[in-house]
Amino acid sequence: MIVENVRDVRRIERKRRLDRLFHVLFFAATTIGLIALALLLVQVIRQGVHWLRPEFFTNFASRIPERAGIKAALAGTLWLMLMTGPLTFVVGVATAVYLEEYARPDSRLARLIRLNIANLAGVPSIVYGMLGLTVFVRFLDLKRGLLTGALTLTLLVLPTMIVAAQEAIRAVPDRLRHASLALGATRWQTVVRVVLPSAMPGILTGNILALSRAIGETAPLIVIGAVTYVAFMPRNLFDSFTALPIQIYSWTALPKAEFQELAAAAIIVLLALLLGMNALAIALRDRYRNRYRR
Repeated sequence: MIVENVRDVRRIERKRRLDRLFHVLFFAATTIGLIALALLLVQVIRQGVHWLRPEFFTNFASRIPERAGIKAALAGTLWLMLMTGPLTFVVGVATAVYLEEYARPDSRLARLIRLNIANLAGVPSIVYGMLGLTVFVRFLDLKRGLLTGALTLTLLVLPTMIVAAQEAIRAVPDRLRHASLALGATRWQTVVRVVLPSAMPGILTGNILALSRAIGETAPLIVIGAVTYVAFMPRNLFDSFTALPIQIYSWTALPKAEFQELAAAAIIVLLALLLGMNALAIALRDRYRNRYRR
C-alpha cells in the first residue's frame, strides 16, 4: 500500500511538472508572437504615419510619391466589403439553418454539403480566384468588376461563416425550441424568432472572422483582373477596380523608399478599417447577447 501511494505521489508530481512545462512553453510562444506583432506595428507606424495627410485620401495612385493616394483603392475596398458582408451573412446563415434545423443528419445531401465545406476551408485563396475567373468572368460574363470581386471573396470566406453559424445554432438549447413549438409556433417561426436571435452573437463572431480574412486578400483579386492603377471612382458594379491590399502590393514592388512608406501608410488605413469593422460587429454581437440575457 505504501509503495502504491509513493507511486501515485510521483505520478502526480510528474504530471504537475509537465503541466508547468507546457504552461511555460505556451506562454513563451504567445509572448514571441505578440512581440513580433508589436515590432511590426511599430515599424509600420513609424514609416507611414507622416504620410497620413488629407491628400493621401483624396488623390489617386501616381508614379510621383508626393501625389500618390488611396482614393480609388479605399473606395474599392469599401465597396467590396459592403457587398461581401451581406452576401456571406445571408448565404452562410441560410446554409447553416438548413444543415442544423431542416436536413436529416444521415441524409446524403447533408453529408455531401458538410464534406465540401470541410474541404473548401483548406483550399488556397488563389484557387478561389481561378474559380471566380472561370465562373463569373468567363462563363457568366460579369466582367472584371466589383461584383465579380465580391462574389469571389464570398466564396472564399463562406466556409468559415457556415461553420461558425453551425456551431452557434447548435449551441442553442433544445429546450428553447421545444418551448416555442409547444406554444404553437411553426418550425420556421421557431428558427426566426428563437434560434437565430439566440445564436446571433456566435454568428456575428463568424462574420467578423470571415470579413477579416476577406479584407486582406490579394491573390484572388489579382487573378480575376483587379488592376493596380485606377484613376477613377467605380460608377457601377461592373467597373474596373482596385483595393487596398493590391495597392499595397504594388507600392512594395517599387524601388523608391517613398513608395515603401506609402505602403506602410496604406497598411495603417487598412488596419484602422479592419478594427472599425470588428468594433461594429462586436457592438452588434454584445447588443444581441444582452437582449437574449434579459
